[in-house]
Amino acid sequence: MTEHASQIFVSGFVAIIGRPNVGKSTLLNQILGQKIAITSNKPQTTRNRILGIHNTDSGQILFLDTPGIHRPKGKLSKFMVDQAVRACSDVDLILLLVEAGKRPDAATESIFSLLEPLNTPVFLVINKIDQIAPPLLLEQIQTYHDAFNFAQIIPVSAVSGDGVPELLQAVVKMLPAGPPYYPEDQVTDLPERFIVAEMIREKIMRRTSDEIPYGVGVKVDQFEEKADKNLVVIQATIHVERDSHKKIIVGKGGQMIKRLGQQAREDIEKMLGARVFLELFVRVDKNWSQSERMLRELGYSNH
Repeated sequence: MTEHASQIFVSGFVAIIGRPNVGKSTLLNQILGQKIAITSNKPQTTRNRILGIHNTDSGQILFLDTPGIHRPKGKLSKFMVDQAVRACSDVDLILLLVEAGKRPDAATESIFSLLEPLNTPVFLVINKIDQIAPPLLLEQIQTYHDAFNFAQIIPVSAVSGDGVPELLQAVVKMLPAGPPYYPEDQVTDLPERFIVAEMIREKIMRRTSDEIPYGVGVKVDQFEEKADKNLVVIQATIHVERDSHKKIIVGKGGQMIKRLGQQAREDIEKMLGARVFLELFVRVDKNWSQSERMLRELGYSNH
């Protein structure tokens, strides 16, 4: 047990779970004050468990952002749900995110069933409170209060940050005394290659039509730092499942892939604090999301 600024120092793991598209990654980025988890308006954007490290004067909170819990339809989908369920075991606290204005439905009740046997406190975090009138919010709080034994119910807006400081204060109070697990200036345990691949995938999620993003995986093939030039040279392959998807991502005269590359490069440069030369390739791998080998290669495997 260590003392820090005359307080007991605490540390622990906090899982952020919920249905797809409720704002889990947006909340994590808001807490960290920088982007490590990709976001889009399409459900199931997050595929892997993502660790975000938040330091306060009195503690270190290790947040686990997880894929949305949904009914899996294939191997990739099953991997994503497994990631979320595994994150709930062996953590100190669980944050269940729901959208303001949404009542508990069958899918939410299945999450309650998942949480009930665990001996872990659960906070209900009602997100997007800027989109609901206060009387309706109070009604929703009461409905959820009656539906499950939450340790606390905290309304927030992950986009604006409203309610987030109060959430963090409440989280710190739930954590056990312990040392910091990571250095103070570290915000994630993810390798830079992983975040780069995710930033490229985010641009595809945001710029392409509904069916394409779910058949897209990105692998960084080259990541070479040239310190003397403050330059990082990156080559990445975008894997798609159909020829028609490749045509859309490349675009007429290569215009779409050029735009995707420019937008991804800007985000990557901000993260790395260096100039980036980014080269993107598109490759068709039929049904890669059902292939154990390809899932392993692209980082979607529990083995």
